[in-house]
Amino acid sequence: MPAITFTGAAVPQPRASTKEWIAVLASMIGAFMAILNIQITNASLLDIEGGIGTGVDNGAWISTSYLIGEIVVIPLTAYFSNVFSFRRYILVNSILFPLFSIACAFTHDLGSMILMRGLQGFAGGVLIPMAFTIVLTKLPKPQQPVGLAIFALSVTFAPAIGPTIGGYLTENYGWQTIFFINAIPSAIMAIALAATLEKTPMQLHLLKEGDWAGIFTMAVGLSALQTVLEEGNKDDWFSSPFILKLTAVAVVFLVAFIWIELTVEKPLVKLRLLKQRNFGIGVAVNVLVGVALFGTVYILPQYLGQVQRYNAEQIGNVLAWTGLPQLLLIPLVPMMMKRFDARYIGFLGISIFAISCFMNITLSADTAGDQFWIPNIVRAIGQALVLTPITAITTAGIAAADAAAASGLTNMLRNLGGAVGTAALGTVLTKREQFHSNIIGQSITLTRDEVRQRLDQLTGYFISHGVSDHAAAAQQAIVALGRVVKRQALIMGFSDTFAVIGVLLAIAAVALLFAEKPKGSAGAGAH
Repeated sequence: MPAITFTGAAVPQPRASTKEWIAVLASMIGAFMAILNIQITNASLLDIEGGIGTGVDNGAWISTSYLIGEIVVIPLTAYFSNVFSFRRYILVNSILFPLFSIACAFTHDLGSMILMRGLQGFAGGVLIPMAFTIVLTKLPKPQQPVGLAIFALSVTFAPAIGPTIGGYLTENYGWQTIFFINAIPSAIMAIALAATLEKTPMQLHLLKEGDWAGIFTMAVGLSALQTVLEEGNKDDWFSSPFILKLTAVAVVFLVAFIWIELTVEKPLVKLRLLKQRNFGIGVAVNVLVGVALFGTVYILPQYLGQVQRYNAEQIGNVLAWTGLPQLLLIPLVPMMMKRFDARYIGFLGISIFAISCFMNITLSADTAGDQFWIPNIVRAIGQALVLTPITAITTAGIAAADAAAASGLTNMLRNLGGAVGTAALGTVLTKREQFHSNIIGQSITLTRDEVRQRLDQLTGYFISHGVSDHAAAAQQAIVALGRVVKRQALIMGFSDTFAVIGVLLAIAAVALLFAEKPKGSAGAGAH
């Protein structure tokens, strides 16, 4: 509402200038591209693995190394932007990001690909919290919901559309092209930011005051944790000495990191902000939403590739319907927040997101691309209503001086939630597939008439298709039946995984209601 003077006249609310809006929009290009590149390789992993000559088991590191770089650098961003100046730090990384991306296209082995993707993530991770910080520092409170909606579009639309873009480019122009697309948007972003951000001096003396112990323990702890999550399922978790040792490293260093951050005078990460009710609840909800956002974009391509044998472009086309409707819906959210409590909008969005996941718990061998159309549209509607209100609730009580720290902590934990969630969901899928395989296997015995009848049909099929030896045909029939069982168990495992995501979202929806209504007429974060 406009402020009222003693004369009864309304004082106009401050509005951002064109220059400030250009800075906001340019920074959003960086956030969008950085988040897009987490998922852009998902639909193309098999092609990349073949191109650099590595096994399927190791290909996931192409995505993971990027995510490790992002997770480590995000909380460092506030500190380094103070040391080297906000403008200089974001410009340097907006240039390094496409350079490291292009370097990925020229790698010829897994080691160099992991290194370049890690460096790309380290540069790209800077762009996410800095875009968030620009919204909170450049836009007046009444206009922040619009900025937050644009940021939400980056965070939710980019993961959804990433595999679509990656799949199309891979199938039509080769996997290398997915690493070239960052060049032009990054150049536009760098030019716009250079023209609109004010120059400030570097403060190199802050290097002496840096929380270097916190930086070191965080980097080692998070890197070890992410490696455990990535390799654990493949190595049967704690039966592997490597995973056991790495888990111990992660626990020791992360506990040390938390202790340091709570005791030092100038912490790298202001964990004390979590004591604020709305910020703490908002971050927790953000983590669960991160699990769902990254998890659904991980699980659905896996299902389409492993069960339905879709290629990269076909997978991308299915996922596109999770992204495209958000372009229309997210811009409407700030208007809704002027009329309704942000908590209820967020609750509705997360609930719809959860419903879309529960719509996928009855998968069958006939569930393919067309059958995901309605659930994906529902998911798009839910996701569009989620991030803007959650962000408004989370940041409502944050002072301007803490904006960068809050941004780093929020974005790091959401991405970490996505990384942890993806690894956990991979484990859930494996364990539930084994469970269903055992259950189905117990019921398939030669004592059952329908099993013997099916084996006879399959044996006859193989004999009629060129297998002259009856014993060989019977053996092939048993193998074929085993493949049917394995496929059905895998489908049921995917159904269970979607159910887990739905339950986590239901918990997040309820948790959001425990937040306080943000001060201001709409609960939009103004106060």
